[in-house]
Amino acid sequence: MTLLLPLGAIVLGLAGLVWSADRFVAGAAGLARHFGMPPLLIGMLVVGFGTSAPELLVSAMASWQGNSGIALGNAFGSNIANIALILGLTALISPIAVHSTVIRRELPVLLAVTLLAVVLLIDLKLAQADATVLLVVFAGLVAWSVWQARRDGKDSFAEEMEIEGKAHALAPRAAAVWTFVGLLLLIATSRLLVWAAVDLARLFGVGDLVIGLTIVAVGTSLPELASTLVAMRRGEHDIALGNVIGSNLFNTLAVVGLAAAIGPIAVPPEVLFRDIPVMTGVTMALVAACIGFRGPGRINRIEGALLLASFLGYTALLVVTATG
Repeated sequence: MTLLLPLGAIVLGLAGLVWSADRFVAGAAGLARHFGMPPLLIGMLVVGFGTSAPELLVSAMASWQGNSGIALGNAFGSNIANIALILGLTALISPIAVHSTVIRRELPVLLAVTLLAVVLLIDLKLAQADATVLLVVFAGLVAWSVWQARRDGKDSFAEEMEIEGKAHALAPRAAAVWTFVGLLLLIATSRLLVWAAVDLARLFGVGDLVIGLTIVAVGTSLPELASTLVAMRRGEHDIALGNVIGSNLFNTLAVVGLAAAIGPIAVPPEVLFRDIPVMTGVTMALVAACIGFRGPGRINRIEGALLLASFLGYTALLVVTATG
């Protein structure tokens, strides 16, 4: 019974996170369309960043409760899972083609933001000054996205978002209700998940960092997995990639930045020497595949298999180091 309670809470928390995140994103996107937000901006900000709402709330809750390992592990582990697990699995099912010039421009930005995180973590701590840097860069990125959306209104990414919006339009009142209900349930299920993860880490005698990098990270990435698979099934390749890129940008800047702003975070050495290199490596692989130096950018099945294999190998390493 001691073990069943946190396990059941994790299952319930993850299921609640996935459902509430879907409702929150659908409601927020519906409100944005009602108020005339351009489709490209909805895709880049509301949907891309909105699917990271679980990571934001879980990491903020964990930092507030003093569980910085879960806060960091959730953000960086989700970035690894988004690329290596989600895009790897998706590309293995069906190769992902890159059509959008917006997506191509965002990829180097994602790599630069990842390298910024490496620089800030070198001293093995995230102080409030580091949090300020991350949040200011995030604000600048949002402003850049707004400017870009107004300039590139006819991009293929925008066209896919416009088609998607018309197919799943919500009335303003329904959109407002789902936004509010989704946010409330996100907060409640995030708190439940953090409690269960901390209890599970204590029962198994492993650090909360490992729990954050594995169960919590993969769980909070489920909204990205669901939206990416649905987008690929509909042939919306740019939406599939945009979800992951927007989510990873949000995780590195806003999620980590907010967690460090709530309270200074002592960074375990293994984050710098094990987890950050993996996150940087899969990000570089994504950029190289999607920019397409020798032709149109795409993630083919072989590259998808390699990404998925890297995720499985990384997870095995985490398990071995945690139990060794």
